Amino acid sequence: MTYYMGMEDWGFAQTHSNQELAQIHFFSVKKQHAGGEVEFRITVKEFVTPKEPTMHFFAQADKEVNQTIAPFKPVGWGKTLLDALAECIRSINKFPYQEAGTTSARA
Repeated sequence: MTYYMGMEDWGFAQTHSNQELAQIHFFSVKKQHAGGEVEFRITVKEFVTPKEPTMHFFAQADKEVNQTIAPFKPVGWGKTLLDALAECIRSINKFPYQEAGTTSARA
């Protein structure tokens, strides 16, 4: 097994890289939209041995954005928790959010 520098003790619990053991971090960010304010909960996984060696952190929001055109859940990858979290938040801010039952999507 190959581990990156600074691995925490919990990483040694993984016995094979295909287990994809990850520590989970939770964050919350609010976004203003036409209907008021919406809270996005972001989950960041910190992998012991990621499939892509330079991407130890993966962040994903709990809600979709851009619902009227091409809906998707914002994500972010990075070498650090900050990189992944910041990329996910940029994606949340870049695309409009529309609550179910509304007719216009504005950021």
